[in-house]
Formats: sequence, structure tokens, C-alpha cells
Amino acid sequence: MPVRVDSEGKLASMRSRGQGQASARQEALQAVRGREPVRSGVDYTVTPVSEIFGVNVFNRHVMRTLLPKNVYKALVRCLDHGEQLDPAMADIVANAMKDWALARGATHFTHWFHPMSEATAEKHDSFLVSGGHEGGAILEFSGKLLIQGEPDASSFPSGGIRSTFEARGYTGWDPTSPAFLMESTNGKTLCIPTVFCSYSGHALDKKTPLLRSLDALNRSAVRLLHTLGNKAVKRVISTVGPEQEYFLIDEAFYLARPDIINCGRALFGARPPKGQEMEDHYWGSIKERVLAFMMDAESELYKLGVPVKTRHNEVAPAQFEVAPVFEQSNIACDHNLLLMEVFRKTAQKHGLRCLFHEKPFSGVNGSGKHNNWSMADDEGNNLLEPGSTPLENTQFLVLLTAVCRAVNKHAGLLRAGIAHAGNDHRLGANEAPPAIMSIYLGDQLTAVVDALIAGQKEMKSAHGKVNLKFGVSTLPDLPRDDSDRNRTSPFAFTGNKFEFRALGSSQSIAFPNTLLNTMVAESIDYMTDALEDLVKGGMEINAAAEKLVRETLKENQRILFNGDNYSAEWHDEAARRGLPNLHNTVEALPEIVKDDAKELLVKYGVLSEDELVGRYNVFVAQFCKTVNIEWLLTKSIARTMILPAALEYQSRVASTIVQTKSALTGINLSVEENMLRDLTEKISELLLALERLEQPMNNAGNGNGGHGHGDSESYVMAKFYQDEVIPAMQAVRDAADELEVLVDDSIWPLPKFREMLYIY
Repeated sequence: MPVRVDSEGKLASMRSRGQGQASARQEALQAVRGREPVRSGVDYTVTPVSEIFGVNVFNRHVMRTLLPKNVYKALVRCLDHGEQLDPAMADIVANAMKDWALARGATHFTHWFHPMSEATAEKHDSFLVSGGHEGGAILEFSGKLLIQGEPDASSFPSGGIRSTFEARGYTGWDPTSPAFLMESTNGKTLCIPTVFCSYSGHALDKKTPLLRSLDALNRSAVRLLHTLGNKAVKRVISTVGPEQEYFLIDEAFYLARPDIINCGRALFGARPPKGQEMEDHYWGSIKERVLAFMMDAESELYKLGVPVKTRHNEVAPAQFEVAPVFEQSNIACDHNLLLMEVFRKTAQKHGLRCLFHEKPFSGVNGSGKHNNWSMADDEGNNLLEPGSTPLENTQFLVLLTAVCRAVNKHAGLLRAGIAHAGNDHRLGANEAPPAIMSIYLGDQLTAVVDALIAGQKEMKSAHGKVNLKFGVSTLPDLPRDDSDRNRTSPFAFTGNKFEFRALGSSQSIAFPNTLLNTMVAESIDYMTDALEDLVKGGMEINAAAEKLVRETLKENQRILFNGDNYSAEWHDEAARRGLPNLHNTVEALPEIVKDDAKELLVKYGVLSEDELVGRYNVFVAQFCKTVNIEWLLTKSIARTMILPAALEYQSRVASTIVQTKSALTGINLSVEENMLRDLTEKISELLLALERLEQPMNNAGNGNGGHGHGDSESYVMAKFYQDEVIPAMQAVRDAADELEVLVDDSIWPLPKFREMLYIY
């Protein structure tokens, strides 16, 4: 229904549209014009960040205060060294957790987990056990309830791992990720991060494989470091800092766009006269209304212990970015999902809607989730820190080589890990990397690699530190980094980490990091095995490492590319090198169930073959469902909103021509008639495109039979959607978008890009 702003600035529903009443779009514009911005309630002069950070987290400080010393130390060993926690201690931890939560106003608890979707799941249970003999409330939370829950698993995606009628599933406490209180205007809930599995023990979530991959990486990396003589290391983790891009639009516009409500993106919309070509939004001054939202969202995240650090305007109008400090991969995953939830809730409080779709608006930048990945030991040392003399840093060079080998060997699998319908709209342009996986090392490391491959002891292009001179006497010289940054590379080394830029903004980082951890673990084992063989053959360890690094880099250097990944020349060169170019989700997903992927993930205990095939089936089904929803909405919006507006305008123009001819006999109206002819032709194009889109899907079963993996019928359906439905939807959109610039602005039913991207 049309919307307006009431006296308090809130959205209120309108009565049914009557004669002379504005369209939903006009009502949305009126609502935005009349809205009073919500002011941020944050005042750090009263309560500093240091006092609120982590107040809603059952963290180490809280545990040290509330738990007996032996229980606290056992938990710390679990967190720092991966030791298993004695279940006998669970009652003590649960009681302390309950008392802490109740003291802060919580009434319920939930096992919070990541099903095989891009969201989280929770079922709330009260601490109340019974009323007691005298009518008083009895509140309990046992170790058994902490360790294990039993949600209904029948309605969560499984990909065929279990039958729908088999409902039993289990959640299990993940002590490596701290419990937290989710606070809202309607109370607080104790959220306990957990894993989720079926009655048969199959992982039905994204967290379990991620934790398994961390164990695999730890075992492999510690073994390598010990082989290289670094015996002090006891544990290695992967760390991640996921940058998050997103759009903000006014809620009134959102409510007037059924496509954005249901799909997260605009299925229709002509490009605005001004897009991002003026380059004036990136890092521009943040508008007061947006800044108020950011401050409130950051405050909630600080309470949850999420270390958000940067905020800024992104390239596209109405696009923004937030980035955190690095954390262990599984905690970073939890925190990123919390960030998305907090942003959604906080945006609504400010009369905004937060969009995480990869391409909500065609014609401007899409949104990614840059996955900054590295490894660290138990002393906090970054293992991908090259140091001042990387050519002499044996440990770094061996690990760098292992990562390069891993990405080269498993490029197709890595590409599949970021494949979904939304990301297909983004990859390949506007600062999003192409679908071809390659590694950017930068000038200095490339010189190191070239020297190693050539067997040289010095780099030909080695240079000392260079200062940037501004030519102004009052300005100091600035030290220049050793290498520039490549914004087109999908996997770029950026000083002491790799930035995996291809992840989509709506995507959980769990699965891509599961794959990355596992393939690097396998590659590290390859390096360690080879080193041990060379040493057994009588070679000194440093000489063995130099030989191995040189040979391995030479074998895998096809994956290295420092140039423009958008260029046609690179695509041709990548084809000559034999690098896979999987253009879309349907081409990429079969990589997940190829024999080498199964061998890798089963060998390291990260996913069984059933679990892997189940995920493949889930991803294929999610693609089909996403496109099907868009297909149905495209038909509905075009038929019931766009076409009526176009026909109404056509009728007006035709009536005007007839009336003018009647009033002014013999007048030349060729221009007006051409206008009507153009309009009529575009309406006909829209009707023809709709007719093609509405044809029965009887060709869906005539595909190629799939790839022999998982549910081949689903894959055939996915190919049909990719090859037939998506182009047909685009044809409808093209015709509709051309009509948008012809039809009278006052009757166009959908808020336009020029409004949604600039009025907020």
C-alpha cells in the first residue's frame, strides 16, 4: 500500500488509493521528504568505548571472575591450544553463564548456529524450569543444556543427507566462540554459539567444517614449522578480517519496491543520469543521518565484542563499508554474521533499510566482502609477514609458496566457494575481480619469486625504501610501500596477508575459509613431506627449502599475475595458461564434487563425501530457488505495475493526438505520432518479452543430464534457469527500463534509481 509519514515521522499505511491520489512511488517520496532523522543515542563522553566493549560477551574477563581457577584454566587451554574440555566442568560453566545472563536481564537462552544458508538460526528457551512448591519461579541452566540442544532438523537444508520426515538434529556447544547477549528493545537473550548436526552425525551447518579445517591447518602448519626448526610453536590458526560493503536506502523506497523486499535487488530500473562517474562519493563526507546509523550500529557491535574499526562511503552512491580488526577465522565468521544482523535492525530504527545483495542496483558498483586471510602462531606472530629481507626469510617463503600452490591446484574449487546467484551479477567489473582465480604478489614479492626461480641470491629489481616527495617545504616525505595494490585481483597479497576479494557481500565467510584453510593445509603437507625427503637425502634444511621453493614456484607460477585482471588480454593469457574461467554459478558449482575436491576434503576430515555432495545439492537448489523467485517477481511487477503505467500513458498520448487533430484540422503531428509509435513499439517489446518469459518450463528436463554428481535433475534445472530464464528476465527488464525513460514521471509506479541512491 502507499505509505506516508505521520506527525511523529514514522511510516503509516494509507487507505486504498483513490481518485487523484499519488502512486506508491509518490507517497514514498513524500514520506522521505517529511521524515525527521533519528539522532544517535551514543555519547562516548558519558560512557567511553573501553567501558562498553564486550559488556554483552561471556569473555575471558568474565570467566576469570566467575569461574573456579581450575575450570577457567581448562577453558583457556581449550581456546589457546585446542584441548578438549572435560564435560564434567560444563555444569559449573553453565551456572556461571546463567547467573551472568540473568543479572543483565536475560530471560531466555538459545543455541545459535549457522545452517546451510547465509543466515543464522535460533530457538529460544526460558531459564524457567517450574513454579516450585510455593509458587516461586525456579530458574536453571545445566551443563547438559549448555553442551547439547535438540532442534527440529527437518526444515533446514540438508541436500539429501537426511529425509524430511526425520526431524531429530543436535546442536553442540562451541567453547572456542564466546557466548553473548543479543540485546533488543524487547529484552535480552543469551546466545550460545554451537555446531549443528543430524541424528547420523553429519554436519548440517557451516561452522563444523570451518572448525575442522582450522584443526587441519593447525596440524599441518605446526609440523612444517617444527621441520624448519621453529620448535616453540604449539598452535597455528588462520585469521580473517572481512570487510563488509552494503547499501542504505530509505525505508519508504524499500516498501514501495516489491523486488527489493523479496529479492534484495532491483529487478527493474533505468540507470540514473548520475551514477558514480563523478567519483565524489568514495570516502566523501558521511551524511548526518547515515553517521547516526553507523554510530548506533557500532555501539551495539562494541557491546558484542565485535572489533569494528573503519567506516566510510564506498564508490557507488548510497554504498558504504565497515571493516573489523583481524580475528581467528571461526570467531570472525560469527562476528560478521552478527554485524549483518545488527546493521539490519539498526537501519530500521533509523527509517532505513540495509541491503547486502551483491548488485542491488544495476549500473553502479556491487558489494563484496573482502576476506583478508593470514596465519598466526600461538605467540601472535603473523606467519605471512615477509620482514625486511623476504628473500632470506625461509619460513615466510615456504608458506607463501604453499599458498600459491594451493590456489593454483584448487583454483576451480576456490571459485566454487564464492559461487551463488547474487555474486554472478557482480564478478568481473566495478572493482569486483573476474571469475578467473589468480594471485597478485606485487612488485617486491614478484622480484623475490623471479630471483628464486632463476636461482639468484639477489633480486634484480631490489631497491631500498622510497619516499614520496610532495614538493612542498612544509610537508614531510612519506615512506612508500614496496608494492601498489591491485583492485582487480581476486587473491592479492597486501603486505602480510592475502585479500580474497571475490566473496559476495551477502555470503557467510564460513565455506570459502573452510576451503582455503584445507587446501593450504594440504599444500603445507606437500612442502613438509618434500623437505623431510630432501633432508633425509643429506641436504641441509635451508638448502632444501630453497630448492623446494624454487621448483614449486616454477611449477605453479601460472597462477601469478600482477596486471589488469579486467583486460581481454589477460583472459586470453589465462586461457593459454590453462587457468579455469568459470563464468557463473552453474559452471562453478560442479567443482565442489569433482574427485580432487572429494579427495582433499575427505582426507583432511573436513567434509565426508556425503556432506560434500549434500552441500553441492543445497547450493544448486539455492540458485534455482533464487532465480525462480526473481522470475515470478519479474512477471508480476511487469504485468501489474509497469505495463499498466505504460498503457495509461499510451492512452493519454493517443487521446491527446486525436483531440488535437479534431480541434486543429490539418495540423502536422508527425513528431507526436512518432512519440506514440516509439512508445507503442516498446510496449510491444515488453509484451513479447513477457510472453517468452511466461512460456511453460517444459524444456527444463532436456538438459545434459548434469555432471554425474549429486542431484543431476536439480543441476539440469539450474542450467535451464541460467541458459533460458535469466536471459528472458533480462529481456523483460531491458524493455521495461526503456519505458521508464519514456513514460510520464508522475505515473511511474516504482521509485527510481535517481531517488533511491541519492535521497536518504
